[in-house]
Amino acid sequence: MTTFTPLPKNHEASASISFNPEHTIADINPLIYGGFTEHMGRCIYGGIYEPENNHGLSDENGLRTDVIECIKELQVPVVRYPGGNFCATYRWQDGIGPKDKRPKRPELAWEGTEPNTFGTDEFMAWCKEVGAEPYLCLNMGTGSLEDALAWLEYCNSDKDTYYANLRRQNGHDEPYRVKYWALGNEMWGPWQVEQHTKEDYAKKAVQWARALKLLDPSIQLILCGKDGYSDWDRYTLQQCVRWVDMHSIHYYSMGRGHYTNISSVYGAERAIQICSSLIDLARCEFDMSAYPEVERINSKPLGKKRPTICFDEWNVWDPERAPGNKGAEEQYSLSDGLAVAIWLNVFIRNSKELGMATIAQSVNVIAPLMTTPRGVWKQTTYFPLLLFSKYMRGKSVAVHVRSGTYEGPTWPEWIESTCKVPNLDASAAIDEDGWMNVAVVNSDEEKTLSTKLDGIKVGTEVQVFTVGGETFCASDANSEGNERVRIRETTWTSGESFRFERLSFTLLRWKL
Repeated sequence: MTTFTPLPKNHEASASISFNPEHTIADINPLIYGGFTEHMGRCIYGGIYEPENNHGLSDENGLRTDVIECIKELQVPVVRYPGGNFCATYRWQDGIGPKDKRPKRPELAWEGTEPNTFGTDEFMAWCKEVGAEPYLCLNMGTGSLEDALAWLEYCNSDKDTYYANLRRQNGHDEPYRVKYWALGNEMWGPWQVEQHTKEDYAKKAVQWARALKLLDPSIQLILCGKDGYSDWDRYTLQQCVRWVDMHSIHYYSMGRGHYTNISSVYGAERAIQICSSLIDLARCEFDMSAYPEVERINSKPLGKKRPTICFDEWNVWDPERAPGNKGAEEQYSLSDGLAVAIWLNVFIRNSKELGMATIAQSVNVIAPLMTTPRGVWKQTTYFPLLLFSKYMRGKSVAVHVRSGTYEGPTWPEWIESTCKVPNLDASAAIDEDGWMNVAVVNSDEEKTLSTKLDGIKVGTEVQVFTVGGETFCASDANSEGNERVRIRETTWTSGESFRFERLSFTLLRWKL
């Protein structure tokens, strides 16, 4: 939670950030630093999996070892798979067993051909290598409940049954114990094969949830939401809230100019806040008989555990700049890197509501990490992710910011009349070892802001990590062999104020 006081124009000299390490908001769920790998563009083939690499960068199983090291560096705790839109026609059975017998299939989501040489067992092996939990998305398009139950049995069952034994025949005696399962992806979208109405999806989701939890009560199910503030979200939560553990929402920020790019992220924060209220509303309505219009399609008692939000597709993405059917290979600017830092600030200050977040995607496709046959290079967005994942853990701390604001066009347009867009964006966390961490973005293109910090003793030794700053332009980007935008490490002995450079993300940390 961050409160904000806007300052009048030309009063930036009185900017301040206040925090109290004793005023914690909620635990920060490590799963907010999750990743996403979809059979799309070069994310899987040529990204995490490249058995034909001629530069010795793949292991005996075809997995890119340089990619593995970067994902481990980011400490990615969970990875969503296999999509995304790809899920709507995916037959998981095609991706197991001997590779020379796996069928090639037309791939309808991204208009390609799926060779199926990378499937369930390969993904589980990759997750083990990078130290991440798998999160599987079920095919609720062309797929059946029978297919979903079979996949769950293949992954999780230790019994003497057909699909559990098939897994054993494929060389994997122990079950994978996959905890997280999504009930489809963007089923509301007109681009989906087997698009659903909200009514049809809700009825189907309840029936699938009941059956899946009969087979394995230990799993967590993620309901397919929209953007968090739509009628689809309201209705599906209303009908399904007692059957699910999380509600997924998707949102991509973008903008053709720097400030519209930055302002777009605040739509995601409003989405989290509105969706949280919809979850509460759904739980209230299920316990009230005064609403006959609520169609109660099940009688399962309302549990004490409140579902959280699973933000399982988020990022900066302009589909015109990087079309999905052409691989969606964005080249991210410093402006995009600062937007990602604000995204992560949003997650920290709304940590009470979030059960998981997975950036879309992890490699090559609108990704912080890019591969070539010769190696990997890191986009501007990689470095905020690295700093947050490494340091912004433990408990979220309340912050109050006083700064100027951006006034001008926003995307979407409703942000301009709904949200304040501050020049300084901040979050704070205190970790288990007693380190205070404060993350600040100065998105102003022109002004370095000398900012009073209330909550730190004068003379404290502070570690300082900076991405971007006064020597950069908003449009500066990295490329292969040229990672100019990266982390600078310095130290600071705290005084009355700190200079947050223009166009910078700064992380300050000190021992309490």
